[in-house]
Amino acid sequence: MYKLKLVSRFFVIAFFSFLISCSSGGDKKKATETKKTPAIKSAPVEINEEAKALLGYLDEMGDYVNGRNFPSLIKATSVYEELNKNNLIIDLRSPIDFKEGHIKGAVNVAMTSLPEYFSNDIKPFEYERIILVCFSGQTSSYSTSLLRLMGYGNVYAMRWGMSGWNKKSAESTWLDVVASKHENQLETGDNKKAEKADFPILNSGKTSGEELLTSRYNQLFEEGIVDVLISAEDVFSNPEKYYIINYDRRDKYEAGHIPGAIRYKPNGTLGIISEMQTIPKDKEVVVYCGTGHNSGFVTAYLRLFGYNAKTLIFGNNSFMYNKMIQDRSTLSWLPFTEKEIGNYPVVKK
Repeated sequence: MYKLKLVSRFFVIAFFSFLISCSSGGDKKKATETKKTPAIKSAPVEINEEAKALLGYLDEMGDYVNGRNFPSLIKATSVYEELNKNNLIIDLRSPIDFKEGHIKGAVNVAMTSLPEYFSNDIKPFEYERIILVCFSGQTSSYSTSLLRLMGYGNVYAMRWGMSGWNKKSAESTWLDVVASKHENQLETGDNKKAEKADFPILNSGKTSGEELLTSRYNQLFEEGIVDVLISAEDVFSNPEKYYIINYDRRDKYEAGHIPGAIRYKPNGTLGIISEMQTIPKDKEVVVYCGTGHNSGFVTAYLRLFGYNAKTLIFGNNSFMYNKMIQDRSTLSWLPFTEKEIGNYPVVKK
């Protein structure tokens, strides 16, 4: 009798255990079925190996484009005050313009010859500063960017070019180009960036970042400056043709920008994969800022990676000059005026 009670008790316990286990298993299944499926994030777009190698090498070199020395500009006043120091001034203008008047001690070197000049004719790091000078500061800004990216950390572009040195030079350049023709065509709304995609394919045949940088550096100097510059007239005549980058502060962008322009944040774009992936590799890119100096530096970096980028020559000064004068105190615009012009002597020979 005792054994029978024991067996009965065993079966009761086993039966209830079975019910509990079934109930538990059912709950788990139900939980699985009712649990929300997490949103599937789109996989990041892979970038090609050449772009990776170049990005990695530039980062190892010091990530110049996101440092405090970018862009590397120097005022004419400082150049004049340091004429007796261990600086080298390189004038990129034509030999004829150089002979008609240049800064004391300057040497005349064609922009396309800069890589050879730095490699074979001088020892760049023997100088405290190497200062590039041109007509307006546009060519020198672009060239300085490439030289800095190549590792020449003592190179500077003189702001405003020879226009900042004396009035005669300014009369034929900056004072002659400032304009307000298109300031009534500006828009103020935000425009969206393009969808992320791969960087341009360089097909250089190079495998290391150092080889890629050297190859692109030499090629870009060989190509010269003509195809790098674009005018406000060209852009405003057909803005839909271009992917237009406004490289400036948000308040300046919102105060009025070229129709269709997209704002890209200074110190938050170059070298940042997710941002650069939104710049189309199959469309002409126009970069602009207030003066064309900063955009010249940015354009050099983008062209290094194979983007078909151009800098808007003279920047906002070339199409919304009166607005810059009017809002100068509130938005810190930098319009070119006679106050920017020095009264410094030139040498003729």
